[in-house]
Amino acid sequence: MNAPTTLHPVPYHSQWESASLVPEFITGQRDAADDPLWQKSGADTPQEYAFWAPRMCGVACLRMALDFWQRSVPSSVPLVKELCEAGAYVRNDHTVKGLIYQPFAEYTRARWGMHAQAMPDLPATSLPEIITSGRLALVSVHKTIRTPQADPPSRGGHLVLAVGFSKQDVMLHNPSGLPGTSQQAARVPWDRFDAFYAHRGVVLGD
Repeated sequence: MNAPTTLHPVPYHSQWESASLVPEFITGQRDAADDPLWQKSGADTPQEYAFWAPRMCGVACLRMALDFWQRSVPSSVPLVKELCEAGAYVRNDHTVKGLIYQPFAEYTRARWGMHAQAMPDLPATSLPEIITSGRLALVSVHKTIRTPQADPPSRGGHLVLAVGFSKQDVMLHNPSGLPGTSQQAARVPWDRFDAFYAHRGVVLGD
């Protein structure tokens, strides 16, 4: 990891429409149904939006990649419905299984003509080479990576987009990051990143 800083200018999308209100959503101070921008999601009702918003980290990452490679960027709820049809999410009443990497990658290749490779084993040491090659990595981390100084209870469960790196840090677009600190190109030292990272994800490319 001796390369100079590399950072791709990837547009940022939160998994909630009002990125500035993320602290209130994640603490429960405000229900997602009360997001003043919920209609931008393409949901039919505030309740539909509130169901999906906390679960759409992978959708937000895909929207960022589509935006970066100048594809059309669908609204988030129509996109999550397409992913459900593709088997990348499996909804059972009030629970959702996903994001499931292999059907997600197959959908992304077929629907958007992008490179997408599911990687059940994706070492952190591979990320600089992936990013240097012009690609991005959707990686599984614990959601508390928004405050990387605190130790997480486990690894994985939340998806972020690795958009850059330096010798010291990996740089992440975090769909549930905190405004001004951990949403866009948030720097996480490599040794702290490993505490959150589940060593799996999806490599995306144009």
